[in-house]
Amino acid sequence: MRETDTLTPDAQLDLRGTPCPLNFVRTKLRLEQMTSGSLLEVWLDGGEPIEQVPDSLTMAGYHIEQIKDCGEFFAVQVRSSLLNPSNDQ
Repeated sequence: MRETDTLTPDAQLDLRGTPCPLNFVRTKLRLEQMTSGSLLEVWLDGGEPIEQVPDSLTMAGYHIEQIKDCGEFFAVQVRSSLLNPSNDQ
């Protein structure tokens, strides 16, 4: 993860104001709908959402490309393809 690189997301998902674990569930559902290898940018609030969602996505097998602090929210960029497709948890 590098904050200085500029990656262009294929899709964006604004989950500001969405509580945990609903923000993780919505992110995972959106990733499952995307073409393998696509980049999704998710906007999350500080606190519990930014602490929990990236870790949960990593544990589910997704690769976090970048986390950017945008001041009022965080932009998390995650790849839609699973690192370990056999992990169905």
